[in-house]
Amino acid sequence: MNSIGIIAEYNPFHNGHLYHLKKIKTQYPNHVIVLVMNGNFTERGDITIIDKWKRTEIALKLGIDLVIELPYSFATQSADYFSYGAITILEKLKVDKVIFGSESNNINDLKLIAETQINNEEFDKLVKIYSKMGNNYPTAIANSIYDLTGKKIDTPNDLLGISYLKTIIKNNYQIQSETIKRINNYHETNLNITYSSATSIRETLKKKKSVLNHIPKEVIPYLNDLHFIDDYFSILKYKLLTENDLTIYQTVDEGIDKVIKKEITKATNYEELIKLIKSKRYTYNRISRMLLHILCNFTKERAKLFNEIKYLRILGFNELGRNYLKTIKKELDIPLISKITKEKDEMLNFEITTTKIYDIVNNKNLVKKEFEKIIYVKGDKND
Repeated sequence: MNSIGIIAEYNPFHNGHLYHLKKIKTQYPNHVIVLVMNGNFTERGDITIIDKWKRTEIALKLGIDLVIELPYSFATQSADYFSYGAITILEKLKVDKVIFGSESNNINDLKLIAETQINNEEFDKLVKIYSKMGNNYPTAIANSIYDLTGKKIDTPNDLLGISYLKTIIKNNYQIQSETIKRINNYHETNLNITYSSATSIRETLKKKKSVLNHIPKEVIPYLNDLHFIDDYFSILKYKLLTENDLTIYQTVDEGIDKVIKKEITKATNYEELIKLIKSKRYTYNRISRMLLHILCNFTKERAKLFNEIKYLRILGFNELGRNYLKTIKKELDIPLISKITKEKDEMLNFEITTTKIYDIVNNKNLVKKEFEKIIYVKGDKND
């Protein structure tokens, strides 16, 4: 069976995601669509506003055939870690091709840049030079890319796509790659007439305003009991005030720990805290990830321990997805987990802990779902 891989957070699933999915199904009508999706926390250091099981149901109802979870240790880190985890999962699942959104929609340019970052010794030197000049890491990378290739790439999906391609090239993976033109602005905070970003939709929902024209109708029933990062601020504040050493946590450098300790006494919410800490060196997303790692007790020790994909955890599938797994099951070299038992991998055990933390706000006993059967949606949804 032929297959296409998608990497997405669906936070929440919106019209742009549906456009992306329909384009893939039009081009590859007979392929199985495999989604690698983060759990309840995101790459930019945020909470998913809808939990992972509901997002799995939505994905399956709207045309995904198989949903596999990206572990927390990859889902909440910077682009290269995130990409390594997601692409490795697709490779291990024998997926033929990964298709991702791109602002430039030029896969050849993105491949050239990926190869330059890997093979050109000048790249790392330039990044260090631009960083010392006061540029944040993403800007330093963009400037270095331009110097070496003459290509101006500084948009989020293109940069993430380059990380996907670097993972493929470095590890000599067999998976192919393709892009689809992104049709909205990732960073926009106001709703667009046609296709709105997940960021703008989340901001609108936070203000308790309608987003009904910007999401598929299938998503509407799931807009109850939403989670927002500010809901966890008091928990984070308690932890920051009572922890002696913040540098034990992943991505928290020596020096920034003192700034965090100082500013937490002034901040009244999550957003304000990030803005108080933010600097040229420390971007908004980088600080967000630090705070999330502190909140979830994700230490540097754990990060070292959880640095490889050790299992494939199924969140849900339809009949087509289930049949695909049957065809590749004998070729897998790591465990395929359909139901968690008491004999848990340490990384999987930590995943359960993060679910307990996520559930503190609404207290819906979500951890119970970790031990239930995977989500099954009838039909292959190809119609």
